[in-house]
Amino acid sequence: MSPDVSTKDLTKAYRKLARQLHPDANPDDPTAEERFKEVSGAYDVLGDEAKRTEYDEVRRLGPMGGFGGPGGAGGPGGFGGAGANFNAEDLGGLFGNLFGGGRRGGGAPQGSGPRRGNDLEAELTLGFTDAISGLTTTIQLTSDVACPVCGGSGSRPGSTPQMCAQCGGRGVNEDNQGFFSFSSPCVACGGRGSMVTDPCTQCSGSGAVRRSRDVKVRIPAGVDEGQRIRLKGRGGPGRNGGPAGDLFVVVHVSPDRLFGRRGRDITLVVPVTFAEAALGTKVKVPTVMGDPVSIRIPPGTPSGKVLRVKGRGVETRKGTGDLLVTVEVQIPSELTDAQRTAVEALAAATDSSLRAHLGMES
Repeated sequence: MSPDVSTKDLTKAYRKLARQLHPDANPDDPTAEERFKEVSGAYDVLGDEAKRTEYDEVRRLGPMGGFGGPGGAGGPGGFGGAGANFNAEDLGGLFGNLFGGGRRGGGAPQGSGPRRGNDLEAELTLGFTDAISGLTTTIQLTSDVACPVCGGSGSRPGSTPQMCAQCGGRGVNEDNQGFFSFSSPCVACGGRGSMVTDPCTQCSGSGAVRRSRDVKVRIPAGVDEGQRIRLKGRGGPGRNGGPAGDLFVVVHVSPDRLFGRRGRDITLVVPVTFAEAALGTKVKVPTVMGDPVSIRIPPGTPSGKVLRVKGRGVETRKGTGDLLVTVEVQIPSELTDAQRTAVEALAAATDSSLRAHLGMES
């Protein structure tokens, strides 16, 4: 784990792992319970500023740096605290997959046990009204899937992977240096704990093949630009009987010719003439979802005034927004003879003291 990882990010990572591995969320998985205990113990060390500093120093010094020897804060075997007993690589490995560090593949040694598949991400572009109303659609995704021939084991049908003789199925090798022990992924099996001796001809022993597949996605009403939709179990295939990862669909929304959006509110610009703004009028305006509505423009309405139509915005589970109508007074660039005569008459009848407060002569 990088020493640049902040305490805030570390705490966030711990809480995420704790939710995933909590025994209540995995009632029939003793492996998850054991990992939960390991992660909690590791956080007791890495979440403590003093112990974290010693941990980073040990990582810097390498195997012979030592920690927990004579005069050290821990006891033989590594970092103490809350019943935990970890070496430096174990601590980094438990959180490494969340920060791009740690041992290959992230996390503590998995051995030949089940492994969760990778999370995947795809992008989907929707029309403005589709994003507001919601819909069910299909996206095409090219990704790894479990090999249909070997079922993801990597071995030819009729055979099974063999336990790695070098690491005894643990997936890691230990290097004991006095009071301190370092772990590293087993080179022979790549940290898997098992070796495919008779590989599947379809996937060449990897357990996965790359395929194009269609994934049905239900987009909820009111989805906004950049929102991520999680599809549980639709990501990369698990290994050794582990669960599949999740698929995250990032939504992009195309702009509309008339409407804009501000959270749950819909925005609309309505042009009016100077006479309509000055005298007042009623204007019929469209809505995104539903029939048009009539709005009243009060006499003397200035350009830029926003009028609110309740309940005509985006409907979501958290509530329904409004339609915000911005009045835009149009000033003609060219006048007909009749218009010019009318405007000149208005000018003659208008109070000329409008700018008197500026103290300037007209």
